[in-house]
Amino acid sequence: MKPIRLAALLVAILFSVLGACSKDDTDTPAPSTYVLVHGAWQAPYAWRYVQQRLVQQGQRVIVVELPGHGADTTPPATLTLDAYRDKVVAAIIAQPDNVILVGHSMGGMVVTEVAEKIPARIRKLVYIGAFLPANGQSLLALAATDSTSQLGAALVPSADQLTLGIKPNLLVPVFIQDGDAAAQKLVTDNYRAEPAIPFTNPVTLTATNFGQVDKYYVHTAQDQAVGLRLQKRMVKAAGITKTYTLNSSHCPFLAVPDQVSDVLLGLAR
Repeated sequence: MKPIRLAALLVAILFSVLGACSKDDTDTPAPSTYVLVHGAWQAPYAWRYVQQRLVQQGQRVIVVELPGHGADTTPPATLTLDAYRDKVVAAIIAQPDNVILVGHSMGGMVVTEVAEKIPARIRKLVYIGAFLPANGQSLLALAATDSTSQLGAALVPSADQLTLGIKPNLLVPVFIQDGDAAAQKLVTDNYRAEPAIPFTNPVTLTATNFGQVDKYYVHTAQDQAVGLRLQKRMVKAAGITKTYTLNSSHCPFLAVPDQVSDVLLGLAR
């Protein structure tokens, strides 16, 4: 082969290889930012396994601690659903890109209000075994329609009515009956009474804000806290067509964390 032809062939091969590398880099999706919001009687600890898996996959994860939960000592008399909303809004605004916002249980009420407040900052809105209100509904109003939930019978109001506790012997059966011993211990060890006022606060939603956000729902089929029938009614009322189902308790992020992680990673693609 003549030297000129050989050189031309080598150049062609080199550009082909560089082009392939460039294409691979372009096709690799940029990391997504997930903002995870816990539910009632829980705290950021609940997301630890899912957070770890998402980070291992190159994703960015922000876990919000709602006021009056976890290590936060805000007095329950001062708390409202709007206070929860504002904490999550602040976490999202601090991010450089739009986020995949995920809410569990009572956290569904919170992320709904967040979506109404800053719809343009939410790439996708995900409910996991969560309350999904319509305009004017409160968590208390939705829970009152749940004929299969075992949560109501487990509640213990405080004397001042500012917090709601759960009977110790019912905490695991209601929340995580399918979890292993370690997961169940996390729930019991991190338990604290729940501020009651936000349960009574209704949401105000509009079609131009909340209505425009891309929504997904992850059903928890063995849920003893937010019954599957209620979940499906809320999803139908909201017009959500993109759903998943996990054969899990109310806390799939602890009972089947890999399955939750796989769903969330799939949503980012």
